[in-house]
Parts: sequence; C-alpha cells; structure tokens
Amino acid sequence: MFKGLKPIVYHGREVWPLVEGGKGVSATNHASAGAWAAAGGIGTVSAVNADVLDSEDNIVPQIYNGKTRRERHDELIRFSIEGAVDQVKRAHDMSGGRGAININVLWEMGGAQQVLYGVLSQTKGLVHGVTCGAGMPYKLSEIAEQYGVSYLPIVSSGRAFRALWKRAYSKVPDLLGAVVYEDPWLAGGHNGLSNAEDPLKPEDPYPRVKVLREVMRECGIPESTPIVMAGGVWFLRDWDNWIDNPELGQIAFQFGTRPLLTQESPIPQQWKDRLTTLEEGDVLLHKFSPTGFYSSAVRTPFLRNLEARSERQVAFSREQAGEQTHQLDVGVRGKSFWVSVTDLMRAREWFGAGFTEALRTPADTLVFVTPEERKAIQKDQADCMGCLSHCGFSAWKDHDDFTTGYLADPRSFCIQKTLQSIAHGGDVDQNLMFAGHNVYNFKRDPFYSNGFVPTVKQLVDRILTGD
Repeated sequence: MFKGLKPIVYHGREVWPLVEGGKGVSATNHASAGAWAAAGGIGTVSAVNADVLDSEDNIVPQIYNGKTRRERHDELIRFSIEGAVDQVKRAHDMSGGRGAININVLWEMGGAQQVLYGVLSQTKGLVHGVTCGAGMPYKLSEIAEQYGVSYLPIVSSGRAFRALWKRAYSKVPDLLGAVVYEDPWLAGGHNGLSNAEDPLKPEDPYPRVKVLREVMRECGIPESTPIVMAGGVWFLRDWDNWIDNPELGQIAFQFGTRPLLTQESPIPQQWKDRLTTLEEGDVLLHKFSPTGFYSSAVRTPFLRNLEARSERQVAFSREQAGEQTHQLDVGVRGKSFWVSVTDLMRAREWFGAGFTEALRTPADTLVFVTPEERKAIQKDQADCMGCLSHCGFSAWKDHDDFTTGYLADPRSFCIQKTLQSIAHGGDVDQNLMFAGHNVYNFKRDPFYSNGFVPTVKQLVDRILTGD
C-alpha cells in the first residue's frame, strides 16, 4: 500500500480514493465501471449515448428513423436513457455491492437534463453520484437532490467553482460528494481551458488546486469533501506531496487514460493496440471540437487533416477594401469574394493541388477542401441528430428555435459520428481518439511489458502500490 493512502467515505460508503474517469461515447461502460467498483474504487458509467445491449450482451445498433434533426434528437435521448439504465444495472451487479458507481455526463451534450432525469428515475439505489463537466452545470445539485445522489462538478479553477456554489450548490451542500479538478493542459477529452489561459503554457496544478481548496473553505465546505485530481495522474508516487497535505485537504485521484488498457475496457482491440505505440507529444490540445471547448486527442491522420484544413484558410470581404484588393477567382463559383493578393496566390495554389471547393466559415473566412470532403461535410451536417446543446459544426441548438443562429462551421466535424465509429471498431486513423497527455506511459511503464494487459483489479492493485 502506498504510504499515506487511506480509504475515504463517499456517499456513506468506504472506498479507495481512486475514481475511474468517465469517457463517452462508450469508452467506459458497465464492465469497466463494475470492475472498478468491485476493486473498491468509484467506477463510472458514461451516460453519454451509452450502448444498449441485448440478452446475449451484443450491442444493439442505434438506427435513426427521424426525418428531422429534432426527431433524431428525441431518438438519441431515448437511446441514451435506455443504454445508461441498462449499463448502470449491469455495473451494479458486477460490483457485488463493493465500491461505488457514478454516472458521467457532459452538461453541453444535447438533452443532458432529460437524460439525467430519465436515468436517475430508473436506477434508484444503484447510482451513488453524478460527475458532470464541459460547461457550467448549475442545475446539477438540484437534480441530485431530487434523487438523493451525490454530485461532483468538474471544474478547472476555483473561480468556476465559486460561481457554481454561489448560484446553486450552496442550496444543496450536503450532497456535494467531491469537486473534480480537471487539469486543462493534461486531461484527455474536453476541458475547461478559459480564454484567460494560454493553451501553450501549462500551469502547475498544485497552486490551482490549493486555490480551489481555499475557495471551498470560504464556502464552509468540510475538509472531508475530496478534491479529485484529474488529468496527468499515472503513478501515485508522483503525487506523494499531495497526500495528507493540510494545504490541499482530502485528495482523491481520477484515472481516465490508464483504464483504457484493461481486459474489461470496452474499446476495440485496434484502439488498445495503438495506445501502446504512442510517444510523448502525440496528444494535441486543439479547438476543432463542435462544442467550442478545447479538447485533447491523439494526433491521428483525422486530426492532422483538420489542422491542415484550417491552414488552407483565407479571410475575405464582400467588398474591395483595405488589403483585400483582389477578387477571388478559384473555388467560389462566380460569387464575389475579395482577398489580399497573398491569399489569392495561396488559394490558387490549393486549387491546383485539388482543394477546389471553398466553404464559408462563421469567422468570415473561406477554407479550401476537396470535392469529396465537401460532400462528406455537407452530408454529416445534414445527418445531424443533435447530440450537443450547441453544435458549431451543424449550427444545431437543442432548445428554442433549434439553431445557434450562426453559419455551420466546416472547420469542425461531427463528433457523434467519429466517437461512435472509433468506439465500435472504426479505423483509429480516421477518427477522433481522445487520450490524456500522459498516454505515452503505456510504452514506458514496465507494468505493460511484453504486451501485458491487466484486469481492472490488477490495475487498481498496482496503482495502490504507488506504481
């Protein structure tokens, strides 16, 4: 046992201060969460469009019949609730009553509140807490109170937590199970990097978490309420000075990337195999996500293509003005766009290389793509099923008039399509592969030598040693 590490009391249960990070779509499910809980930790079922399984444990394909986005959006919510309820029940059975089971949602996913109400109303006594990030989930405490579960907001600063506390959480203090600090420079998936922070200048998490604890103390939150450190956690020995540290109070640790490579992990073998080949620097912090948030993913050819697409971009004006003195004569099919002479030359070069289609963006720029890319982009936009509350790629919004009011952005992508694809056997090179920035440790950590893939129990036991 690593020195100083002790069980904590969470939602009335004694558990190890080890949390499985929730990863949707379908990258954490009943098998991984149930096994993590059975090992004495806090397992997490992703309620982000969870898979529905049949009586023989086969995944039931999600086929959308709706003619409109709104109809498909309603179908998606039904799939999400049905899948998450099924996954929670299976995880609970697998846990054998040990540990704890949480569910995880993104506040900015489409219909997040409907999904939470639907899942929690059908899993009473089976879910111990709800973790929620990717936005400011003000209503999380209110929903948790209705069903008697703990709530765990995911934040990346003390300032964000203070805003949540003042507006809503102070009314439901007793069910605050923990506060998850997700490091915006180290964590995989979507994160809370603010406009005031530089994506290229990572900050030490210790002083940021110290400030978060100070804010929690100002709010009167007990020292026993853990801060969960998420992002960049691999070896507990690297966090020795965080454990039993009076400045930080009770600390727990979330593992998002390491549980991907276990026998119970539901991700396809091709994805698992790729994890063991990655080097330091292979994960890119980028802002291509249609959520508008920064996120971290492996720099696959899919992601490199998005980088290249944005580099093939020129600013334009509808009238001749300033430096925009030349009328664009490629890619625009007779429409009037004025660009600088430098950008005109660049556009002609891209056109000659096969990027013959210019697509407008909400930023008054044009990106140049191939005819095949244009067809794929437009088809994906047309097939949108409203998986986000606000989608930059399709201009969908899940309420009011169902449109963001902005031009759909061809520099982004359909996140539902690519995450469903990679989670269910699609080509890892041609899809978005979320991972934390420490994923290169799979190649370096001797625990994984000779192709060893642990069970979740073996992984948890290993983590508890400090390694």
